[in-house]
Amino acid sequence: MPDDDLLRTLTEQEERLTFRRFTLDTALDLGQHVLAEARRRGLGVTVSVRKGTQRVFHAALPGTSADNDEWVDRKARVVERYGTASYRVGEKFRVEGGTFEQKSRLDPELYAAHGGVFPVIVEGVGPVGSVGVSGLPQADDHALVVELVEDFLAHGYDS
Repeated sequence: MPDDDLLRTLTEQEERLTFRRFTLDTALDLGQHVLAEARRRGLGVTVSVRKGTQRVFHAALPGTSADNDEWVDRKARVVERYGTASYRVGEKFRVEGGTFEQKSRLDPELYAAHGGVFPVIVEGVGPVGSVGVSGLPQADDHALVVELVEDFLAHGYDS
């Protein structure tokens, strides 16, 4: 069921969670931050951080498989193409009365508008990369990434 409130929340998250800068070192630190917290919680997720289309960080925890690698890559391609969270893209298509798979005309083997990959948006620049996970239900994948990006930014790791 499409949800206008969810779409507004997803949009607000992207407006609020912006980086001051995003270097390769920042990408590595962000990946380590997400990995450490997922490991601490015992979550079976694959973690991926990209700067542009370059995969800077990738790690898979117990409970994942090569399928999670493919999922996170497919979701990252959606973020690269649309400049917004993979979950937001899928929800936008649903709110507009269709599905991403039906309406986007993109190959579902390469693109997945499911929750879990969030854009890295630099203030005054725009989207420059992505951070994502795969392994949980899509809403949980998305919520985990948002929570950990928020924590990362709150601690000033993007300085």
